[in-house]
Amino acid sequence: MPFFFAGFLFTAGPKWLRSPQVPARRLLPGLLLMLGGWVVALIGIHTAAQLAAAGLSLVASGWTVLSVKFFSMVRQSQESDRIHARMAATACNLGVFTFWLATASLAIDSVLILRIAVQMGLWGFIAVMFAVASHRMIPFFGASAVPFLDAWRPMWLLWAMLSMFYLEAALSVAALSVGPLPKVVQWSQAALESAFSLLLFALALRWSLVQSMKIRLLAMLHGGFVWLAIAFALSALSNTLLALTAGELSLGLAPLHAMAMGYLGTTMFAMTTRISSGHGGRAVAEDDIAWILYWILQSAVVLRVLAALWPTAGEPFTLLAIAAWSAATVGWSVRYGRWFGRARLDGRPG
Repeated sequence: MPFFFAGFLFTAGPKWLRSPQVPARRLLPGLLLMLGGWVVALIGIHTAAQLAAAGLSLVASGWTVLSVKFFSMVRQSQESDRIHARMAATACNLGVFTFWLATASLAIDSVLILRIAVQMGLWGFIAVMFAVASHRMIPFFGASAVPFLDAWRPMWLLWAMLSMFYLEAALSVAALSVGPLPKVVQWSQAALESAFSLLLFALALRWSLVQSMKIRLLAMLHGGFVWLAIAFALSALSNTLLALTAGELSLGLAPLHAMAMGYLGTTMFAMTTRISSGHGGRAVAEDDIAWILYWILQSAVVLRVLAALWPTAGEPFTLLAIAAWSAATVGWSVRYGRWFGRARLDGRPG
């Protein structure tokens, strides 16, 4: 996902900030460090922790280089409205910290520190970046598909999403650091998650009434938002069970899969499909191939959540989820990957 962020921040970012466009070659050092680092890290994960740490240090270095570039662009901009860019830069900086923290955890072989880095990175870096991108870009994408659609983008929604994500990060780190949280905290967390879930469901309903969900682009974009509502509903139920049973029962990883695969995965699929089509000079509307791949991806999320909720059938459901996820992502790569590096069909530069 940070690779996606790099492309997104340095194409949409200059437009947000009214800054000069960034040549792709200027991003190559950071991207190559990350690409090489992940190859080494993946090999190390299956062989030796020190090799994994070396690989992740390259990833951290690459992301640091890119984050410094983006932060400099934000700082130098004279645009009055830099809220989204500043929030994105803050997320980038937290990403730098968590990458280096994860590197250190592998170097000293600390599972606890690694799990803390993962939770901080997931909620404070990845999820926050998606919230910023969604809040800024979904109204724009929707308006391009439905010209009469109002670009409704209240700032309180962004603050609510960021507050909940940072809260989840803090509580996750606290639970890992000091053990099970007190019941009053579990009940409070469940109450806040329930309220936030209801808010998200209400907004999803509002959007479905404002425009026709028969428009595939909008259905894809809002599908990820619905998964976020489901994730927080599951998390609220899980924390309620924990409070009622003194930590004996919960929904396990089901809320996490709904958020990570559902919200993040679906949103990324929709946005990359839209961006690849638009920047390739092709029709923005999602065709039958994209629509089929999208629903294969949705089936993968459903299967993975069910596997977490139904442990006795977990293994076959998980294997089916892997197969569906692989089919959707490989299919997407084959279909859209061949467009990259080619001239736009409409003859425009880019």
